[in-house]
Amino acid sequence: MINVAVDASRVKSGGGIAHLLGILSEAEVKQYGIQQVHVWAYQALLDVLPARSWLVKHQPVSADQSLARQLYWQAVELTKEIQSAQCDILFAADASTLCRFKPMVVLNQNMLPYEKGMVALFGLSRERLRQHFIFEVQKRAFKAADGNIFLTQHAATCVQRHTGPIANTICIPHGVNQVFLKTPHHAQWPMTAERPIRCLYVSPIYEYKYQWVVVRAIKMLRERGYHVTLSLVGGGGARAKKMLAQQIKISDPLGEFVTVEEFLPHAQIPERIAQSDLFIFASGCETFGISLLEAMAVGVPIASSHKSSLPETLQDAGEYFDPESDQSIAAAVEHLIVDPSLRQRLSQRAKELAVQYSWARCAASTWQFITEVERKTKAKGL
Repeated sequence: MINVAVDASRVKSGGGIAHLLGILSEAEVKQYGIQQVHVWAYQALLDVLPARSWLVKHQPVSADQSLARQLYWQAVELTKEIQSAQCDILFAADASTLCRFKPMVVLNQNMLPYEKGMVALFGLSRERLRQHFIFEVQKRAFKAADGNIFLTQHAATCVQRHTGPIANTICIPHGVNQVFLKTPHHAQWPMTAERPIRCLYVSPIYEYKYQWVVVRAIKMLRERGYHVTLSLVGGGGARAKKMLAQQIKISDPLGEFVTVEEFLPHAQIPERIAQSDLFIFASGCETFGISLLEAMAVGVPIASSHKSSLPETLQDAGEYFDPESDQSIAAAVEHLIVDPSLRQRLSQRAKELAVQYSWARCAASTWQFITEVERKTKAKGL
């Protein structure tokens, strides 16, 4: 029996948190030869992790200190803490790790530094510098790791264009919460012009999510005579929010068809998707697309970006568009509006695909891979 260390100190995104919760909640790790799992994270994340007899939680003193102090802890002190906890292998739940405990398995959760043109969208900003720093840190982590986990084959291919071939990679996709699969899409398509066609886009507002282009596309559809509205749900960055607000001021100055909401509790999202008529996902960069998968699980008709890993996740279950083109987005949404048989076919297919994803399967594959890496490196005497 071995002990596994998990560095979750840099896990901040919604997808990253969902992934950690999924693999810790949906597996009994002892069947994979794991005695204990030790997680190092900040308090807010530790508070939402499940209570399991084999799970040990650690809050680093540096968690509430400066970023420089956090990085120093990760690079210098974490290895000592892992050794003190008598752990046999490190699982970096985000590839942005400076720790070099051996053996180590790294999980890729961020595609922004690797997708062409994405970092440039941040302009001359602190976020752009941060992504360049992440890029350098992650490249070194992938090369130093004894095993690398990717959520999609697209991500594995894209990262290795920059790192060169890296050893021992595996593709383990996200799971989906069962509540989404159990929440049927129940919105009745409007039969008169009195009730609008309600479009929903659930995702944080960032430059590469192109919410302001979607606003222009919806405006275009309204000018063609379609009674369509758009709800944008998610927090986001100040710069992207400002860009969105400026576009709304131009396209919808009277507030007639665009609503913007901050974060919703995750428990409310399934029903919100089920009440919508169409789901739009216009991201230009995704490691996997967990929000897209959740919409698939509910069975709502989807118009999706054709970029990054999204076609690998959605496959033939959506109407695709170029997220940088308002005309392309409008055309895809219009196809769904005018063709009820297309909506029905894509909805059914999306549900069929979503059923294949589960956190139990993701958890089992992840813990099995980690223990295999530990066993193989020990056999080699490394």
